Amino acid sequence: MAIQKEQIRSALVHVMHPDFGKDLITLDLIQDLIVQDKYVSFTLELTEKNDALAHSLKEQCAGAVRRFVDKDAVLDITVGINISRKRELEGSAGAGPGAQTAANHGNSPQGPTGSGAAGTAPPRVLANVRNVIAVASGKGGVGKSTVAANLAVSLAQTGLRVGLMDTDIYGPSVPTMFGVHERPGITTDKKLVPIHKHGVHLVSMGFLVDPDQAMIWRGPMVTSAIKQFMQEVRWPDLDIMILDLPPGTGDIQLTIVQTVPLTGAVIVSTPQTVALDDALKGVAMFEKVNVPVLGIIENMAYFSPPDMPGKKYYLFGKHGARKLADRLEVPFLGEIPIREDIRERADTGTPIVLADPQSESAAAFTEIAGRVLNAVETKNREQESTQKIDITIRP
Repeated sequence: MAIQKEQIRSALVHVMHPDFGKDLITLDLIQDLIVQDKYVSFTLELTEKNDALAHSLKEQCAGAVRRFVDKDAVLDITVGINISRKRELEGSAGAGPGAQTAANHGNSPQGPTGSGAAGTAPPRVLANVRNVIAVASGKGGVGKSTVAANLAVSLAQTGLRVGLMDTDIYGPSVPTMFGVHERPGITTDKKLVPIHKHGVHLVSMGFLVDPDQAMIWRGPMVTSAIKQFMQEVRWPDLDIMILDLPPGTGDIQLTIVQTVPLTGAVIVSTPQTVALDDALKGVAMFEKVNVPVLGIIENMAYFSPPDMPGKKYYLFGKHGARKLADRLEVPFLGEIPIREDIRERADTGTPIVLADPQSESAAAFTEIAGRVLNAVETKNREQESTQKIDITIRP
């Protein structure tokens, strides 16, 4: 018989945390629970690195599941560290499971520093950000991060307060594209302070790990990191936050739409068929979770030799993304040429819209940024606010 999530939660009530005197479910330390047939996966969230405690609690969790649920259960338990929870759990009104339930199913009018204690709705995630825009692609290598970086800087140049969250945990690009090599500061209440560069407030996993270090993490660890970027960062008041998403339609994308209501999504693709096929899936994913698609951008649209600027060579096909936008009846936001200066400026840490604002490349990004801003304003004026969604994985 297939295992149910509630059976796992009931079993883990029997596992007590030695430091806080309560069970793991009451303390809300079991995250990202996935159950499929006899396979059970979850993250055991601790407030500090403690290998002995982690080993002990993992053993107790496994024993409880096999004793109270199914002796043949296949367990995959990951340990995550969330230092910001320590003060909360040590308080007299430590958070219980009710607080997490409220966070998953509704927003609160509290500001970003609300307590979220039992009996009080927790603060809305990114409550001080007016618009959250996801920049996404169906596949890698289409220049999505380059578009996100130049879009963020272009919007900041208009006087808007802009943030850029690099949600690609495995392959963060923001540190290189913005020339940031220092680590962010930490407030007294253990929150990260975004780095401010080129007029944009930045957060990236690349700021927190060695550039040569590979992030060999399972899905639950990655989703936990994304949640902390949204909930445990001291974001200032922002008009727009750009989310630079990893390619695909997996864990990170689902975590984001479950955690914060998106204003809309921008899809980046090259003109070639293999990229368009994946871009189509990206559009379908956002439509499925009721996130408006603000439009499609065609990157690497054509190449013009420097000595023949009027000549265009369509290396990857002609107007493929434009045609896809027409077919899907979503806005086409513009095309960006293949230019060496875009790549050079990204590699040296200054996006082209700032490094050479008079160039053809910068003009393309600036024009697209204006169209994105118009799409956001139209969406906010004519449509109801987007809501975060609740996704349940069942066997």
